[in-house]
Amino acid sequence: MNLKKSIKKNVYGVKISYQDGGREVGRAFLYVLKNDLHKKPFGLLEDVFVNEKYRGHGLGSKLVLAALAEAKKRKCYKLIATSRSSKPELKKFYKKFGLEIWGVEFRKDF
Repeated sequence: MNLKKSIKKNVYGVKISYQDGGREVGRAFLYVLKNDLHKKPFGLLEDVFVNEKYRGHGLGSKLVLAALAEAKKRKCYKLIATSRSSKPELKKFYKKFGLEIWGVEFRKDF
């Protein structure tokens, strides 16, 4: 049995950001990935962030909606969003966009 590695060229990221006066005040990354189990790619929403000064004005919602629209545009069959379990308010935030708690994330930091 041999281990084989290959690099997929069809993996890419889209940065969605809002600026105020040329300064980034909010961002989200949508990574579009493809595997051999599905014909269509899937999206991974990561690093949704809004500067503290700009929170509470709907900017985070706009970022998530833009990421969802981008994932649809790129024909993703699903979108995965991650959040730390130490932030229970984010569960409610993501649920309002139709995202459901689906499983468990495993992680190892290097």
